[in-house]
Amino acid sequence: MHESKLAARIDHTLLKAEAAAAEVDRICEEAMTYGFASVCVNGVFLPRVVKTLAGSSVKACAVAGFPLGAMKPTVKAIEATSLAKDGAQEIDFVAHLPYLMAQDRAAAVQDFLSVTTNVRSVSRDIVVKVIIESAALMHGVDAAEGEARVAAACAAAAEAGCDFVKTSTGFHPAGGASVQAVSWMRKHAPNLQVKASGGIRNRADALKMLGAGADRLGCSAGVAIVNGGDGSGGGY
Repeated sequence: MHESKLAARIDHTLLKAEAAAAEVDRICEEAMTYGFASVCVNGVFLPRVVKTLAGSSVKACAVAGFPLGAMKPTVKAIEATSLAKDGAQEIDFVAHLPYLMAQDRAAAVQDFLSVTTNVRSVSRDIVVKVIIESAALMHGVDAAEGEARVAAACAAAAEAGCDFVKTSTGFHPAGGASVQAVSWMRKHAPNLQVKASGGIRNRADALKMLGAGADRLGCSAGVAIVNGGDGSGGGY
């Protein structure tokens, strides 16, 4: 895949707790230089990113309910709505995992609607991605159970009006993206887009995820990936 086409599929990401403003400025410049799809940051930096990227093709993306997804739905909704009002063009939020592990589709839909409904009241154009922590859903169960959990999460995402299902925060101890998870998400979310994230640090990994059906990649090693290097020192 040509470098420019690969770059256009990458959300250039900086989500570590110790990230500083200078690092945010750097990844914005890299994103504009390489033509990444978006810059994805924690909400505190979103206004800075929106201002820096203004006039470019790179989207401003921020996370909500990150990294646990375990707050009250009203709190998650307030955070996501605040991001929308601050100019986020894309919002990645974390699902409440117990609902997904129990395959409680109805509860998951209500959790997801707390974000989609409120965000779309600000702007109908905002792209919403729900993070389902696929590695956690697949951990400690057989393949049939793992797939059923992923399928239920995908069904809830579609019903709630999400645009993407996304594998991982990159912070869960169960791990990040896998080819198997992406394949199942592509299978069970045929009308949604799929984002693979967590542990994608080189071009080979990136191409495997795209080959499995991912539409977008989330990674902190985007520059190394596009340049064909090894971004093993990166995090998310």
